Amino acid sequence: MYGDQETVRKILTGTGDTWAVVGLSSNRGRAAYGVAEVLQRFGKRVVPVHPKAETVHGEQGYASLADIPFPVDVVDVFVNSDLAGQVADEAVAIGAKAVWFQLGVTDEDAYDRTRDAGLAMVMDKCPAIEIPRLS
Repeated sequence: MYGDQETVRKILTGTGDTWAVVGLSSNRGRAAYGVAEVLQRFGKRVVPVHPKAETVHGEQGYASLADIPFPVDVVDVFVNSDLAGQVADEAVAIGAKAVWFQLGVTDEDAYDRTRDAGLAMVMDKCPAIEIPRLS
């Protein structure tokens, strides 16, 4: 419902390869860690965004989206739904091209605001599940 297949395909294949993963830390037990690994296998540059600013999967981490000193194509959001709208607004502010809310992350108002700002958006889906389906 919040990410038709055309939008999913566009984000995964045509929007760009630099993905900021908000909520990604070095904790191997978290879903963000495994999803970031899959994205890297499919040629995406994964930029960790977490208050600890840890290096994960060989990529320097940043405490916030605003701290990233280069353009970001897609912002992949692994935070609670209550915080996701703020992250989507930050994605718009940094000039990202798309926002992806992970499985279980929903905020209809943020979805509408983000799309109204001209960004592609997917909500309540996982790119690690969707990207192998495109092959």
